[in-house]
Amino acid sequence: MNPASSIFIRRMTHPLKSRLFLLLELPSAYFSGVRIKSITETNSEVTVPFKWFSQNPFRSTYFACLAMAAEMSTGVLALMQVMGRKPSVSMLVINLEANYFKKATDLTTFVCEDGKAMEQLVDEAIATGEAKTFRAKSVGKNNAGEIVAEFFITWSFKAKQK
Repeated sequence: MNPASSIFIRRMTHPLKSRLFLLLELPSAYFSGVRIKSITETNSEVTVPFKWFSQNPFRSTYFACLAMAAEMSTGVLALMQVMGRKPSVSMLVINLEANYFKKATDLTTFVCEDGKAMEQLVDEAIATGEAKTFRAKSVGKNNAGEIVAEFFITWSFKAKQK
């Protein structure tokens, strides 16, 4: 496990610190109501509500707000893996794919369970010095447990030169 992971998890699950992070670093996500529900070394849960600020004209959550929550569910796991690494590791989204199954008309919770696989890939990127890509999966469900959307976010990781 990345030694900085436990520090990152504590910061991002602290109600005030996580909201301050969103407000300062991702204001559109903050104002849309995207929130980090939980993070572990292996998975994360991020929610986005259906509300006035996140709605589309069809009375459901706007697809971009769903994409923000899905990307964040994978992104916090990626950020946790690059934080505090020596040498430092850059990360970048290089592709996004989405499948929509149902209108999002209430709280949607996105879950990504790719933390361990990301950790192994970041370790490999550091060891080889080569850019590595990872296709993370995030599944969004409504309060009834029905799948609303499924996102695949491809991340690129590369150790920075010394």
